[in-house]
Amino acid sequence: MKPKIIFIHPPVSKPAEPPAGVAKLAGSLTAKGIAYEVIDANLEGMLFLLKSETSKDKAADRWTMRARRHLENNVSALRASGIYQNQSRYRRAVSDINRLLGSAGKDYGVALSLSDYHDRLLTPVKSHDLFSAAGNPEQNLFYHYFSARLENALQENPDFIGFSLNYLSQALCTFAMIGFLKKNNPRQKIILGGSLATSWTKITGGSNIFSGLVDEIVAGRGEEKLLELLGKKDCSWNFAPAYGNFPLTDYLSPGLVLPYSTAHGCYWHSCSFCPEKAEDNPYLPQPANQVLTQLQSLRDELHPGLIHLLDNALSPALLRALADSSLGIPWYGFTRITSHLTDEDFCRSLKKSGCVMLKLGIESGDQKVLDKLHKGIELTIVSRVLQTLKKAGIATYVYLLFGTPPEDEESAVKTLNFTVGHSDCIDFLNLAIFNLPVASEEAKSLATADFYEGDLSLYKDFAHPASWQRADVRRFLEKTFKKHPAAAAIIERTPPYFTSNHAPFFVLNKTC
Repeated sequence: MKPKIIFIHPPVSKPAEPPAGVAKLAGSLTAKGIAYEVIDANLEGMLFLLKSETSKDKAADRWTMRARRHLENNVSALRASGIYQNQSRYRRAVSDINRLLGSAGKDYGVALSLSDYHDRLLTPVKSHDLFSAAGNPEQNLFYHYFSARLENALQENPDFIGFSLNYLSQALCTFAMIGFLKKNNPRQKIILGGSLATSWTKITGGSNIFSGLVDEIVAGRGEEKLLELLGKKDCSWNFAPAYGNFPLTDYLSPGLVLPYSTAHGCYWHSCSFCPEKAEDNPYLPQPANQVLTQLQSLRDELHPGLIHLLDNALSPALLRALADSSLGIPWYGFTRITSHLTDEDFCRSLKKSGCVMLKLGIESGDQKVLDKLHKGIELTIVSRVLQTLKKAGIATYVYLLFGTPPEDEESAVKTLNFTVGHSDCIDFLNLAIFNLPVASEEAKSLATADFYEGDLSLYKDFAHPASWQRADVRRFLEKTFKKHPAAAAIIERTPPYFTSNHAPFFVLNKTC
């Protein structure tokens, strides 16, 4: 049976686990008995480039030559658990693999890594540059991979080819692939979906700005629209994801990591400058009993080594349901800091259920900043939560955000002091500089300018009310925050490139 649609996950994103969005769409088609295929062009493309780099005869520096010699061993090591017991071995393997990707990109004017893609001449926030990428697909770094792969896909004569575009790092490659398809088969129907496509639709008023290349842009949840295009109705979005068509043994993680989303949107939906709030995305959770039933079914079918719960914030109700269950598999996810996480018995139940790590958006160590951001959290509670999770044996991956409008340098120092004071309870750190969402209501009260020169930019630059500009923030992070021994130790053990995707493996292997 020929596939009605071929789903493509384009480069570049971290190749640690299957793409959840595509798996969710695949699940809806599986439930309806519709034939489809899946191409993880991100994983396949990276492995193609790595193999190509090792076969080159040209001279290279000693680091690159070493990386070529050890590529097979390094890739195999990331797919096994042993290397996660040794931080220095892990860092060398990851940096060597990344070195080869960087080398592959140089001839094309691309800064390529395991997690990002920067073209020297083209920017993904300019529609003109995206059309240029589509018009000249042969100039794309991944061309030699995707030209052959997509030619084979066209032989299947699918009704649609769908691209899941979630990150700016995927945009130029996505349009290069679309351009190749349109040149080789102008009548091929192209669907574009994913979170980035959704955001672009919001800021451009819902019009198809890629007309001529893209036939349908699907904003938000894609299951219903997709089934409608394929002639099916009566859609429920609560389909279990389907992973059977993915190369499950090829990802750069030890065992299968199963990504799973229990809800669309965020249940809190109140933080200032939140893209979910700015784009007015509704919160649509699945019932907790359905979540557990689907996870248990996927566990029995696929035998994953780790479950990655993808929600913006796991709801307290879902956490309670997880605490009362036993999936028999380690899991981790993002949650808001709430008082129920100060209950040691509850946290021990979470640990017993398989919770190995929680990601926590603390953002600031200054209560005034948190209040003005409408975070709805108290630092006294944050402190207790960190200590309780530590006692229960659950690792923490803490997210901090600098340069927000209510923050100044004094507030940033308070955040450093809070981090240092709780460094024994913080296992990993993510340090980010604030970007002002172009669609946020709060942006109207600030003096703004274009952050990027492009019509598709999701963010605005702004004049900081306290003159705490991006350059000042960056200098503080590099010269002060990261130089503090306690903070530096946490940053040092945070996995490079793979970040939170690999952090649980260090916890499971007891190296942190």
